[in-house]
Amino acid sequence: MKKIFSLFVVALSATAAMAQPPAGDAKPGEWYGEKTSADGAISISEIPGKLDKKESFDTKIKAKVLDVCPKKGCWLKLEVNDSTTAFVKMKDYAFFLPEAIKGKTIILDGAAKVKTVSVDEQKHYAEDAKKSKAEIDAITQPKKEISFLAKGIVVVE
Repeated sequence: MKKIFSLFVVALSATAAMAQPPAGDAKPGEWYGEKTSADGAISISEIPGKLDKKESFDTKIKAKVLDVCPKKGCWLKLEVNDSTTAFVKMKDYAFFLPEAIKGKTIILDGAAKVKTVSVDEQKHYAEDAKKSKAEIDAITQPKKEISFLAKGIVVVE
């Protein structure tokens, strides 16, 4: 019985540890996922115009991080311009980001596209972001957004 209880405690501890973003300061030069560089990166503000011409494409962008999933660091919101944001997920959930990356400027290597996000998915991310019940209940319509699937990220500022 002690062995079963011990295994349960270990499994529960491992699960709790995995449900948090990784520790770290996200200092310039630190990278996550596949190693990448700033070579060939464009400003994220150029993405909406490029997505008018193509449904999706691979790119490197430079952008400021507005938000990161506080639950486990599995998504980001980036500033595109004063009124638009972009949503980032990590390819194959292969890496996660520390909360310290919030407010930093990054280079992201990945794929860009416009995506229609369902109400359920929006509510899921709002719950991850620890939004209030009123904010979550206010989500009633699907929305289109710029989406990135990141294979590598490096902090530059």
